[in-house]
Amino acid sequence: MKALVVGGAGYIGSVVTRLLLAQGHEVVVLDDCSTGHADSVPAGATFVRRDITSAAEVLGGGGFDAALHFAAKSLVGESVVKPSLYWRTNVNGTRALLDAIAEHAIPTLVFSSTAATYGEPETVPITEDSPTRPTSTYGATKLAVDMMITGECVATSLAAVSLRYFNVAGAALGAGERHAVETHLIPNALGAVAGTKDPLTVFGDDWPTPDGTPIRDYVHVLDLARAHVLALTAAAPGEHLICNLGNGDGYSVRQVLSAVEEVTGRPVPHSVGPRRAGDPTRLVASGDRARDRLGWSPELTVRDMVADAWEFATTGSTIR
Repeated sequence: MKALVVGGAGYIGSVVTRLLLAQGHEVVVLDDCSTGHADSVPAGATFVRRDITSAAEVLGGGGFDAALHFAAKSLVGESVVKPSLYWRTNVNGTRALLDAIAEHAIPTLVFSSTAATYGEPETVPITEDSPTRPTSTYGATKLAVDMMITGECVATSLAAVSLRYFNVAGAALGAGERHAVETHLIPNALGAVAGTKDPLTVFGDDWPTPDGTPIRDYVHVLDLARAHVLALTAAAPGEHLICNLGNGDGYSVRQVLSAVEEVTGRPVPHSVGPRRAGDPTRLVASGDRARDRLGWSPELTVRDMVADAWEFATTGSTIR
């Protein structure tokens, strides 16, 4: 298979690129490196350092069987104060990609969507039939893209899969997180341990959970990459399949911090503050449809995520 990975210089895209290459596929990476890193693109891939609007030119080279789309602005807070940036980049950029896919008759698309499309759910675990009510511009733009993809599949023979998930962590195949702005708990906790980041604030320890801290869904980046590769053959022509990727249970903030302390052998510098307004107690996605349609289920635990992220942060290498 010959695949175009849009956003393949980013965290998730670079791991997916490596997995595709390891399985013998031909990969072309399209990325402007506005948030990704050129040195994250492995030597076995062809690298085109341009933005997503160049997709038609790249796909015009011929021979492509699929496109995988990871290119997006993804900071929730930034999306609220800079909405035009998110609509322009995420939605207009994807529109250009979809037009290029149609022009060159690319049969398959896998889109890296987000569980932020659901907003604050009424029930958990969240299923694909849950109402979509995003609470940020970021989530709204991703939902708009999903709706565009549905329209393309109805109108053409495009086979598409959107994968929705919450928190991704860990490192694999020589790649890991290197965000300029880091908002995720695990890398920030590891940074606090290493002394490269400020101590953490735990927002409330009086939640109605077993240990008093909120529960969130985490997926190892290698498990996530496996899901994207499996999705390449999951949808029928004309179908837009939407799958959540989750472990169904989640991990509490305290469980994550305990895993960090176990892996590093050091306490996590942190304090407990008041709850943040609007934070839900538990955000967990159901992985039932992904299991049934993709043959996917998560294999790696939060301790694996922490251990792999710590290895990458301290040595620049990975153990998987």
